[in-house]
Amino acid sequence: MPADLRPVHIPVMPREVLQWLQLSPGLTVLDGTVGAGGHSSLILKALGPAGRLIGVDRDPMMLNFAAAKLSGVNCLLSRGSYLEAAEILRSNGLEKVDRVLLDLGLSSDQLADRDRGFGFDAGGPLDMRFHPHEGRSAAQFLQQSTQAELQEVLETWGEEPAARRIAAEVHRRLQTGGAVETAADLQSCVAAVCGDLRSSSGRTALTRVFQALRIRVNEELEHADRMLTQVLPQILNTDGIAVVISFHSLEDRIVKNAFKGNHGWQVLTKTPIEAQPAEVRLNPRSRSAKLRAARWQPQP
Repeated sequence: MPADLRPVHIPVMPREVLQWLQLSPGLTVLDGTVGAGGHSSLILKALGPAGRLIGVDRDPMMLNFAAAKLSGVNCLLSRGSYLEAAEILRSNGLEKVDRVLLDLGLSSDQLADRDRGFGFDAGGPLDMRFHPHEGRSAAQFLQQSTQAELQEVLETWGEEPAARRIAAEVHRRLQTGGAVETAADLQSCVAAVCGDLRSSSGRTALTRVFQALRIRVNEELEHADRMLTQVLPQILNTDGIAVVISFHSLEDRIVKNAFKGNHGWQVLTKTPIEAQPAEVRLNPRSRSAKLRAARWQPQP
């Protein structure tokens, strides 16, 4: 792999992930968001040659990173959504797993990709899709949505106070022949409403807007909710453990409600686990991470 294509992402709370997964040699683990393989490489070491890891990711770029880092006959990688976990397991001769890890955050490598428009600092076309050929891009969504639909997205998934005015500015530009096709175009719309984007409030607004669009384009919260409430109970062995890392309140609420809303779960983390100060200093991205774990013990 060329040097400029090496992953830069640092896995969040690796020590805590291993601790709460309670791994032992011979277990079968599903990493439903394998990314660049940071967590999975540590998991494989703990599983030993008798264990098995199934890594899944929607993003082909991230799966390529994982393939370069993970190897061995006991490591299986598959491109797809974790919602397809049951089918992916069956295709590999498996029915259930002993552990599941879901890291719901966006990879630093995705944010830095200048061809995807995930991050406002990297720029690039306003795509934001995990798979570049599936569904509508963020630019297409903006062009095809009504002002009211965009406002709802920014309010619901970005929790952005200026949602109404930002949505109005985006649609004013589109209706007057302007383009909103790149990360820079969208930044300009936010700047027209929120002012200096170098300020703390300006960057916060940008973060919320980009987050909301990314969540909408990839249906992230719907995927997470269905995974936790429908798929996990089907694929996890009795006494199996699920560990989920979220990065904003909307995700964390889904995880919390899913674990508490099904009597089959024994919640292991009464409050979410957060990164230690030393990790936050080395990896600022871990600052907003929250880890929750639960054991699957279905009622007879």
